[in-house]
Amino acid sequence: MILILQPWNNNGSMLASILAIFSGFCWGASVIIAKRLYLRTPTDLLSLTTWQMAMGAIALTVIALIIPSKPIIWHPYLWGGLLYNAVLGTAVAWVLWMFILKHLPASIAGLGTLAVPVCSALLSWWLLGERPNGPEAAGIVCVVMALVLVSLSKRRE
Repeated sequence: MILILQPWNNNGSMLASILAIFSGFCWGASVIIAKRLYLRTPTDLLSLTTWQMAMGAIALTVIALIIPSKPIIWHPYLWGGLLYNAVLGTAVAWVLWMFILKHLPASIAGLGTLAVPVCSALLSWWLLGERPNGPEAAGIVCVVMALVLVSLSKRRE
């Protein structure tokens, strides 16, 4: 992932790249915590997702109130985007992710998440003409090899 994000490259701020890599570590930690929670106590997926969404909404609301920005123009497109992101892109996606995490081993569930940046890089190449440079291509190859190795080891079992 470091090769794909290239925090040393000046295309964005170093802080943004470091935060992106750190968010990956946090995501991995949350997978471990959720798996342990499911093993210890029976947990309702909807309840867990609701609490996660509520805590995230509180944090984002506080940040939105603190950070100065332009006034909001309440247009139908904004409402549509908010509705799509809140319902489909967040709530439904989190319920599905927690369901997958509850019923599959973390290594199998993680296969899909590892494929996301690779698919994004390949789609940007195909749709936008953004060719991956050397380190990005090496990162893509490393992720694909990891996916193949995990798939092969699970198939042998």
